[in-house]
Amino acid sequence: MRHRATLTLVALITACSRTRARGDAPVPATTGIPRAAPSSLGFDSTRLAGVVAYLRAEVDSSAFPGAVLAVGRHGRLALLAPVGHYGIDDPRPVDAGTSYDIASLTKVVGLTTACMLLVDSGQLDLDAPVDRYVPAFQGVMKDRVTVRQLLTHSAGLVADLPLYDSTATRAAALAAVDTTTLVAPPGTSYRYSDLSAIVLMQAVERVTGEPFDRFLAERVFRPLGMTATRFLPPASSRDRIAPTEHDTVFRHRWIRGEVHDESAARLGGVSGNAGLFSNAPDLSRFAAMLLNGGAWDTLQLARAETVAEFTTRQNLPPGSTRALGWDTPADSGYSSAGAKLSRRSFGHTGFTGTSMWMDPDRDLFIVLLTNRVNPTRTNMAILRVRARVADLVADALTHPEL
Repeated sequence: MRHRATLTLVALITACSRTRARGDAPVPATTGIPRAAPSSLGFDSTRLAGVVAYLRAEVDSSAFPGAVLAVGRHGRLALLAPVGHYGIDDPRPVDAGTSYDIASLTKVVGLTTACMLLVDSGQLDLDAPVDRYVPAFQGVMKDRVTVRQLLTHSAGLVADLPLYDSTATRAAALAAVDTTTLVAPPGTSYRYSDLSAIVLMQAVERVTGEPFDRFLAERVFRPLGMTATRFLPPASSRDRIAPTEHDTVFRHRWIRGEVHDESAARLGGVSGNAGLFSNAPDLSRFAAMLLNGGAWDTLQLARAETVAEFTTRQNLPPGSTRALGWDTPADSGYSSAGAKLSRRSFGHTGFTGTSMWMDPDRDLFIVLLTNRVNPTRTNMAILRVRARVADLVADALTHPEL
C-alpha cells in the first residue's frame, strides 16, 4: 500500500507540474506562477512525493487539519500540493487555492514590502528616528529608535500588549502602542515585537497618506496579480478560508475569515503585525518575485539592491539572525528553515501555522500554509514539521546547479 500511495503522489506531482514553454497559452491566475516538471527544475519527483506523504502523515497525527505546500525554482512551480481538510468541524478537503490567515507573514509580505518600496522612492530612511514619521511615538529614549531597529526587532519594545483587553478603539490601541515604555536601550538587544510592526505601519500610512491596506493592494498585490491576498476578506469568501481557533479569550467564538491575532483584531483587522489572508499560489508568485531581484514579468516592484539589503542579515544587535523584516537561518540549533538551506536564505513564520523560506543560492522557495491553531494554539507540532519539510525539500533537489 505504501508503494501504491507513493506512485499516486508521483502521478499527482507530474500531472500538476507540466512544463509550459515560452509563448504557450498563459497559465490561469490561480496557479500563481507557471508550472514545470520537477525534473526540469532539478528535483527528484519521488523525493518530492515523499514530502507530500510526510505532510499527509502529519495530518493523520493531528499536527494540523490541512495544509498546502508550494515548492518552486527559477520562477516555476515544481509542486503545489494540498493535503487534509479545512478544520475539525469542516471535513471538506482543502485545495491549492484555499486561503489561510497568514498571521505574522503579514510583517514581511505586507509591511516589509511597503518599507522596501518607500526606501526605493526615498520616502523612508532606514536610519532615521521613527518619530520623524510617527510623532506620537514618544517616551524616554524613543527619539533614538530607528526604522532599521524596528525592522530588526532591536528597538527595545515589549513583545506585545493586551490591546484587546485594555483599549476599546483603534485610536486608543495605537496610542497605547506609541506611548509604551521601552524595556531596553534601542539597538542593544533582540526582542521579537508585534509593537514594532504596528509602529512601522503608522509610518507607512503617514508617509504615503493612504490607509495601510489600500497602499498594499494598489502598489503590491494588484500589480503582482495576487488576487487572493488581502485584509478583511468579505463574508462571501469565508467558505474558502481555513478556520483558525475557538477564541476563548477575546471574541469567545470560532474564528474564520477574520484575523486570529487579538491585537490586529482590536486594530480592526488591518495591522502591520497580522491580518493578511492569502493562498499558496499568490505567495509563490511573491516569493519568485523576491528571488528574481524584485521583478516579475515586466514589473520591477523594487530595485534588486533594495531587495538584497532587506534580505541580508543585519547583525543588529550582534549575533541576531534578523534581516530587515525577514529572518535568516540560525547558525546552530533549531531553525524553521531546517538545517540544509544556504546561509543566505531568508524567511518568516506565522503563528497560525504558516511559513515561507527562500534560498537565493538555489533560487528555491518553500511556502507552507497550515491552520495548526485549529482547534487550539496549544498544538505546537508545527515547529518540527516546518524544519522537516525544509530539509526534505532540500534533499529532493538533486541538481542544484540547474
